[in-house]
Amino acid sequence: MLRNARQYSEYKKTKVFCRDGFIDRYSGEKMVFPPVLRLLSNIMPIEFPFHKNWKMSECHLAYWQLLPTIDHVIPVTRGGEDKASNWVCTSQLRNSIKSSWLLKEVGWKLHKPGDVKEWDGLLNWFMSYIDMHPEAKDDKYINSWHRAAKRAIKEFA
Repeated sequence: MLRNARQYSEYKKTKVFCRDGFIDRYSGEKMVFPPVLRLLSNIMPIEFPFHKNWKMSECHLAYWQLLPTIDHVIPVTRGGEDKASNWVCTSQLRNSIKSSWLLKEVGWKLHKPGDVKEWDGLLNWFMSYIDMHPEAKDDKYINSWHRAAKRAIKEFA
């Protein structure tokens, strides 16, 4: 069976994360802008390890708990649409747990979005850090998120 892989650009993800105020819409907990965690791993690889395949025994648990991703409130496999009105910010861990279930089936509720002016997931810290340490953009992952953030910030300023 072929799966319809949904790939969202860093720009689209950043827009959703900002729209939702970097709040996990399933738990209400604060999330952190993805390249912030990668910067920590680059700076402290022993203390804050990252594994390219997300191997849980080798990747710091913070990646699963704090790194936001996009989830479909109503899964596409259950008739939900693949559009922004059905997307929410959630953690990798909760996204994995929810899978193709409906919120009522897992006993969850949808929390209100946060206000990006109150909590920005360390996005502005990230931008300042890159301004002071432009060599960090040598990492392709960090550079692509930096470009996305520059575009998205204009919409939420």
